[in-house]
Amino acid sequence: MSEPHYQAIVAAPGFALGIRCDNDEVSAIEYLAPQAAQAPGNRLAAETVRQIEAYLADPAFAFGLPLRPAGTFFQRRVWAEIARIPPGQTLTYGQVAKNIRNAPRAVGQACGRNPYPLVVPCHRVVASGGGLGGFSQHGDGFMLDIKRWLLSHEGCDFAAAPR
Repeated sequence: MSEPHYQAIVAAPGFALGIRCDNDEVSAIEYLAPQAAQAPGNRLAAETVRQIEAYLADPAFAFGLPLRPAGTFFQRRVWAEIARIPPGQTLTYGQVAKNIRNAPRAVGQACGRNPYPLVVPCHRVVASGGGLGGFSQHGDGFMLDIKRWLLSHEGCDFAAAPR
């Protein structure tokens, strides 16, 4: 099995981000194990790297990338709701579900299928009982460490919660 091909890789504190795009649209941003950066392969990859690095320097940075349409109608509704959560704030899966009149579990599943983490900030959706919840279809480990780091980077008090 061959390694996935990325048009760029951004090194971040404790992880990396793989960028998939063509010249017109970003098709995916994926969390990766820590590794060296990979130079952008096209102009959109370079712009995506620039915007991710701007976010890493300033969590209030507002993304403006052309994203390839993805997901079901329901998933797009969830992602649109999540995109409205400002940096430094969180909503629970239940709050997001109430806002779109659906079930928290379905919201969690849609979060796990988000192809554009950071740009669509699913890390800002947390569990109601004081836990972080899952992240990118993982319930613990490396992915939750990334979620914890992102929330801390944005100044969320929630990030200080015990593991």
